[in-house]
Amino acid sequence: MKDHLKGRAWVVGDNVDTDQIIPAEYLVTMDDKELAPHAFENAIPEFAKQVRAGDIVVAGRNFGCGSSREHAPRALMGAGVSCVIAVSFARIFFRNSINLGLPVIEATIHAKKGDVIEVALKNGIAANRSTGEEAGFKAYPPFVMMLIQKGGLVPYTREMLGCKE
Repeated sequence: MKDHLKGRAWVVGDNVDTDQIIPAEYLVTMDDKELAPHAFENAIPEFAKQVRAGDIVVAGRNFGCGSSREHAPRALMGAGVSCVIAVSFARIFFRNSINLGLPVIEATIHAKKGDVIEVALKNGIAANRSTGEEAGFKAYPPFVMMLIQKGGLVPYTREMLGCKE
């Protein structure tokens, strides 16, 4: 995981819940790659076929509301999403994402589908390179940044305990 991300925008609105991110019928697995083809299946039918590694979801308020399932950030990560930028997040989605190593940024940035978005995690800057708009956000504390760079809480804990997978 690098601290500078760049990808195409996938734009969603307010109150996108975990059922819109990954429908409940696919909750029989925790495998990111098995979840990925169903990410935004009903909300953005073309998403799974068109998303590319590094793409960024840009959302409105309360992204990830609904259930506390980890499947939603897993599906996004499996699909190649490198970051989610939203005006605000449901707290449990925010925490699950950090625990899994998916950067989630609270910022307001205007975008349309396909705009090029860059995020400097350490500097706290999100930019829409297609429009020139920039937005600041509170950069992660060093420990949280380290968790994200190590791929989340489980890989970090395994490393700290000297465990092999």
